[in-house]
Amino acid sequence: MFTDYVKINAKAGNGGNGAIAFRREKYVAAGGPDGGDGGKGGDVYFKVDPNANTLIEFRFKKKFKAENGENGQGSNKYGKSANDLYIPVPIGTVIKDATTNQVLADLSKENQEALILKGGKGGLGNAHFATSTRQAPRFAQDGEPGEEKELILELKLLADVGLLGFPNVGKSTFLSKVTSANPRIANYHFTTIEPNLGVVTSKYGDSFVIADIPGIIEGASEGVGLGIEFLRHIERTRLLLHFIDVSGTEGRNPVEDYKVINNELKKYSEKLSKRKQIIVANKIDSMTDENLYKELEKVAKKNHQEIFKISGYTGEGIDELMKHVSELLKTLPKEDLIEVDTSSKEKIYTLNDEKEFVVSKEKEKFVVKGNAVDKIIRRVNIADYESLFYLHRKLNEIGVTDELKRLGVKEGDIVKIGSYELEWKD
Repeated sequence: MFTDYVKINAKAGNGGNGAIAFRREKYVAAGGPDGGDGGKGGDVYFKVDPNANTLIEFRFKKKFKAENGENGQGSNKYGKSANDLYIPVPIGTVIKDATTNQVLADLSKENQEALILKGGKGGLGNAHFATSTRQAPRFAQDGEPGEEKELILELKLLADVGLLGFPNVGKSTFLSKVTSANPRIANYHFTTIEPNLGVVTSKYGDSFVIADIPGIIEGASEGVGLGIEFLRHIERTRLLLHFIDVSGTEGRNPVEDYKVINNELKKYSEKLSKRKQIIVANKIDSMTDENLYKELEKVAKKNHQEIFKISGYTGEGIDELMKHVSELLKTLPKEDLIEVDTSSKEKIYTLNDEKEFVVSKEKEKFVVKGNAVDKIIRRVNIADYESLFYLHRKLNEIGVTDELKRLGVKEGDIVKIGSYELEWKD
């Protein structure tokens, strides 16, 4: 079973909470604060596993979670930071945010790894909040939550040459002739149901990898049949061999087949439609009408594309084609064909901006939301006067107070921050 598309849920570890503790020491208020900091939560990495070739394991395990950091303790003992979580995937795996469809990482190189989710920072212990006027703070900082996302994993084959064409045009037979691959072959219109890889030997020059992409049909770019699944594999190839049946035995029109397949490529990806392509006129051993080939040859010349006549069955013309492919590959760059999207406003691999907050008025209440505010509210003890003073100061520093005043807050109004409702006082 070849599995090349899965959705999973991954979560980085939460940071440990800071401790509220006091040491026993003469002439020091409440013994002096000595609460230690919490440990950092584990990050989530994805790394290339050279022994994996499918995403089948993710069919059975959908949830991944890094460890949480340990809480701080008294005597200024820091909590232990959690180990990072490394998730192994096959080479060629593209990782996307399932919500935005943004590409987060393209693991297309050996030993490559990518940080996808950051663990939460550990909270500060109460020792950090002591000042000359606040000598015994009875509050500490909770650890930050780790990032969590639903992720899409797509496995795109890494091959030099992709075999392209309608079902049953002879791609699998050709692959079995030029490589040691043993694809399942049968005389019906949906032949291969999964991509096959084969390595061409040095007989034709330098060795290279060929991918037999399952037959594409009209409407593939809109998802007809298994079209999208097949087209995504072609993206990773440097050269396309477009197989077309010129035998005429099945009543197919080679020129129409050429146009349909290239139209699907263009609708799926403009960049893919411009990939270097060689037309392979196959099944010449059983050709019933020479004009079918001549018309296709005219189209190839018009589009400045090379065309080769072969017979996958008898082997005629294959050596000439493969020697040309071997030489051509030396001139084509080995570029990364999938680019990580950094244009989105959403930040990758980082927690949200600390200054992010939103103030709104809902009925008779003012509601303050946002990651920055959540972090502050986790640091305070609402029942402690000094802690409340700290809350007011931090809200003022990040601009929440100014925004509330701009929206018309006045004495006695209720302001909701997190799960707390507080009465506003000027």
